[in-house]
Amino acid sequence: MTAKELSAKLERIESRLVELGNHTMHPYDLAEAAEYLSISRSHLYQLTSKGLIGHYKPAGKKLYFDKSDLDEYLRRNRVKPQWEIDKAAMVHG
Repeated sequence: MTAKELSAKLERIESRLVELGNHTMHPYDLAEAAEYLSISRSHLYQLTSKGLIGHYKPAGKKLYFDKSDLDEYLRRNRVKPQWEIDKAAMVHG
């Protein structure tokens, strides 16, 4: 790899890290959060109405979300793979 190629690759990595940092530093609005979760805005609004996902309403109307709340929602109701079930059965059986 040439110095020029290495420099270009480092610039792309640095740019991506800045982009990722910007997503974790500011709250997501409804559209951004829905896109992150790959669901419709109306479905996300229903989740907030039912109290199933953490969110903020600073002005009483517009919704905002922390990435950690979105990630926590995605990690709910984990289904264990068969090997974990088998391992637990061996330990407790």
